[in-house]
Amino acid sequence: MHDGPSGRGRQAVGWIPRDEGEPPFDVGAPFSDFQARYEEAVPAMPAERLAALAASNASWDEVLEMVAASAPHGFLIYGRIPVDPLMRLAGHSTACTEYLMGNHTTAERMFRHSPEVMLHAPLRTVLWEDAAGTTRFSVDQPSALFASFGIPEVAAVGRELDAKLAALLRHLGVEVPDALV
Repeated sequence: MHDGPSGRGRQAVGWIPRDEGEPPFDVGAPFSDFQARYEEAVPAMPAERLAALAASNASWDEVLEMVAASAPHGFLIYGRIPVDPLMRLAGHSTACTEYLMGNHTTAERMFRHSPEVMLHAPLRTVLWEDAAGTTRFSVDQPSALFASFGIPEVAAVGRELDAKLAALLRHLGVEVPDALV
């Protein structure tokens, strides 16, 4: 059993509830190779294009169109945090990068019911190496996160995000856990 900070075991995919004993996804590839594939499949949010749309007071339909064209698997990267450089100062040698992955047009469908959903949107993902050098990918299950708000419409979007995440994992060649399908 691999215990997290709370002492609860971790599920195979590293998301809540963490009551199983298996480690998060083994992506079956070296860190840098998988990272390159992930960042290609989930491109950076086109901040300049979105800023231009906002400045021109574009319609929401224009935003939807631009995001659909920019996010081939339904997700964009809103933030990329290289964790390992600072952790190396503490003596750690494993690679680790945290991402904020999401889609603000999807998030809007939840935001309209409660802005508090932004606590979990975008999703946090972590690409990391374990002590044996195996590259792992962790993410909290979207449906579990968004169901916690107790709003049926928000929970429904969370289930849609599970399906999008499953499709992304398939595209990346990672085994999709049963909980996502």
